Amino acid sequence: MKLFFTLAFILSATMAHAFTLRTTSMDVTKPMPMKQVFNGFGCKGENISPALEWEGAPAGTKSFMITAYDPDAPTGSGWWHWTIANIPATATKIPEGASGNKKLLMGAVEGRTDFGKPGYGGACPPEGNSPHRYIFTIFALKIPKVDLNKEASGAMFGFYANMNLLEQASFEVKFGR
Repeated sequence: MKLFFTLAFILSATMAHAFTLRTTSMDVTKPMPMKQVFNGFGCKGENISPALEWEGAPAGTKSFMITAYDPDAPTGSGWWHWTIANIPATATKIPEGASGNKKLLMGAVEGRTDFGKPGYGGACPPEGNSPHRYIFTIFALKIPKVDLNKEASGAMFGFYANMNLLEQASFEVKFGR
């Protein structure tokens, strides 16, 4: 009996501190809504960045980085849809529509997407492809700031995230046309 209570305590303590990322802009069990879809390249969405919320960051977190990535893009290297670095360790959310305006957290920097400019670039898979996966990831970093600017590529954001990683959390949403 004692072992059961010890295991239950360990499991509940572990689960209580899980690092998680979620969105209130999308239902991850359904296709991405048109307001988060790109407007261009043949897509007719609104290109509004989603609201993101996170909790349970590990001890020692000094900043966060967020990426949105499509591993199914027919490029051989996927497609970067959004990169944000230097999010303060005190932050727990980003509101919908924050990309490219004053709602982005102070000090945060958005990098260049594979659409060629910084900021959020929504889903826009080629017509006729199977639905693509769009993976939103938050990285808890052990450093307060990375030396990246709006011209930095998604690969550079990924490099800095993985070199300074404490923990990460993700969710996935799909979209096809």
